[in-house]
Amino acid sequence: MGLLEGKKGIVFGIANDRSYAWYITKCLVEQGAECAFTHLPDEKGKMERRCRMAVKELGVEDPWLTPCDVSKDEDLDAVFAKLKSDFGKIDFIVHSVAYADRQFLQIGNFHKTSREAWTQALDISAYSLLAMGQRAVDVMPDGGAIISMTYYGGEKVIPGYNIMGVAKAALEHTTRYLAADLGEKNIRVNTISGGPLRTLAASAVGGISEMFEHQERKASMKRNITGDEVGNTAVYLLSDLSSGVTGETIHVDAGFSIVGL
Repeated sequence: MGLLEGKKGIVFGIANDRSYAWYITKCLVEQGAECAFTHLPDEKGKMERRCRMAVKELGVEDPWLTPCDVSKDEDLDAVFAKLKSDFGKIDFIVHSVAYADRQFLQIGNFHKTSREAWTQALDISAYSLLAMGQRAVDVMPDGGAIISMTYYGGEKVIPGYNIMGVAKAALEHTTRYLAADLGEKNIRVNTISGGPLRTLAASAVGGISEMFEHQERKASMKRNITGDEVGNTAVYLLSDLSSGVTGETIHVDAGFSIVGL
């Protein structure tokens, strides 16, 4: 019997079969979880097809799938209303959503970040977690767990990570405040700080190749991480094994974050 047998939840953020969300879903499904999904809305249906193809590789043939732009309250309202209508209640939420205008993700140009780009990055990457938490209360009457994805650039300066680092710092502190508010409702909120992974989102960050090389040289384990290692940590945080864990940032980075020099 899997650690998540009988549990239902929703995954925000599967773009393709190389995303953190995909690896997390892979591990959740292997442990018996039933997952629902959202995709970015687009007129041509390209994002929906990508999501369907990605989860089909995991053996999910007919996924519960609906469009959602997390920067729009009306979209989130529709998603959570549909979840309640179709499932009654859920046990977990995976927030694997982030965005920043790539023109501001180049080494040395953080000081050029526009007000619009700043606001958009923090709204999509951080506020969306709070927005999901607000709505989670209604579909988690018996409690549950919420996780999100962050990176070490939210704690220390990573050249080229720029505004996304500021957004991840906001996400991590949102995790703590949200955990404090929802704890009495038995809803736990944690975030995983994963090492660099070759994803579509990572390709937008200036100097990403150097990040991988630096990680391999400096991490305690002298290597980069795998998607499954993050996925297995997600299983732990969404299962009853972590019933006393909330408000935490769990580093899955082969020990990179503990090294000072």
